[in-house]
Amino acid sequence: MIDAASQFVCAGCGCPAEGDALPFRCAAAKPGDDIDHVLARGSDTSRLQFPRSDEENPFLRYRSLLYSHRVAIDAGMRDEDYCALIDRLDRAVSAVDGRGFRVTPYRRRSTLSDDLGFRADGGIWVKDETGSVSGSHEGRHPMGIVIHLEVLAALGRRDPSADRLAITGSGNAALAAAVVARAAGRPLEVFIAPDAAPAAIARLREFGAHLTFCARLPLDKGGSPGDPCAQRFRAAVDGGAIPVAPDGSENGLAIEGGRTLGYELVDELARSGARLDRLFVQVGGALASACVQALAEAEKVGALARMPRIHAVQTRGAWPLARAYDKVVRRILQRLAGAPDRPTLPSDEQMRADLIHRNAGSPTVQWELAYAAHHRSEFMTPWQDEPKSVAEGLVDVETGDWLAIVRAMIQTGGYPVVVSEPYLEEANRIARQATRIDVDHTGSAGLGGVLSLRRMASFSSDEKAAVIFSGIRR
Repeated sequence: MIDAASQFVCAGCGCPAEGDALPFRCAAAKPGDDIDHVLARGSDTSRLQFPRSDEENPFLRYRSLLYSHRVAIDAGMRDEDYCALIDRLDRAVSAVDGRGFRVTPYRRRSTLSDDLGFRADGGIWVKDETGSVSGSHEGRHPMGIVIHLEVLAALGRRDPSADRLAITGSGNAALAAAVVARAAGRPLEVFIAPDAAPAAIARLREFGAHLTFCARLPLDKGGSPGDPCAQRFRAAVDGGAIPVAPDGSENGLAIEGGRTLGYELVDELARSGARLDRLFVQVGGALASACVQALAEAEKVGALARMPRIHAVQTRGAWPLARAYDKVVRRILQRLAGAPDRPTLPSDEQMRADLIHRNAGSPTVQWELAYAAHHRSEFMTPWQDEPKSVAEGLVDVETGDWLAIVRAMIQTGGYPVVVSEPYLEEANRIARQATRIDVDHTGSAGLGGVLSLRRMASFSSDEKAAVIFSGIRR
């Protein structure tokens, strides 16, 4: 039996995951109920302890914080056997991709900080994921899922030959999933647009992925609204495929692997004794929600003194999360003002965020967050126009883990930053020149958020800010 410190619970309705086998989607979800059903680990951290270790592999270093480890140990598996399982899988990943999972660099970038006008006691810290498996952070998500599947197979609870993995797209997430699936010897079906880049198609086929091309038909020719790749993917999952999409709304375990990145940030902050004032994290897949959940968990167990302000970064091409945040915040501010019809609201974004932050624990704010969880369609609405951006990984029509990110911004005094295309271009150019890291536009989008706020004088030059360079140029 899994203890409350590790059990998965639906953040929308509070229903615990059934058993310990596959905590992917909430079993209580019903079509049209309008509840934001997203499985997340329970809030009871009484039995959790943040590990101090020099293991190079993050899945070994932070294993005691992973759900798969709790399942394994509670079922009688020895810790050394669990470690051996991860080591075998990691060596297989290395055989496929030429590298396994390792803790990635995180440090202050002096040239970048100077170029952006920061003082010596402030600056920009960069978490560089471009040297990770498949060239991005994305491999962390399917690795967490596959480790759990391997544990269940080792315990005799699941036949690995029956597993079919599924994902959409042709970007970093799909490429990383293909690497991990190939290493684990599990079939992967990728639902992909016909106009995907030929190089990405060739790479996915090289890793043995089965590609299903999904054309978008006009409505007057039998087509339906929405993304055809997502629709075919959803049908496959309903038919028994295991989603390895980096999205907590599809698979709660996707967050588990992504949390390791946040744990690494906590480790580096503890080792250096430095504070972190702001974290700019681009919103695409589960990166933002995984990071903020890891930091919040570390703060609860005393491993992190204080969470930084969280800034979720989106592009002008599509910003459904920022739109949802604005709707939640407006309701909160109206109630705090006590004049729902004609409220007097702060016009400055930081002043608004600070006001809500001061009241984050109040019944008013908690009630509004609960209301949002039970009225999803009022807040997280699909982006109507076809999203386009140079930061291709940020153009999701919906944000699956939106409420966890909104909650984190409210609790830390942060807020979303919607970045224009020129700033995304400029941020990428500055990033590559100042750091010599060959990061792509999606990967450097967090720095675009820094540029936007610095140009508006929204935070000072003595603050310490972190960004995640999440993927390499291809």
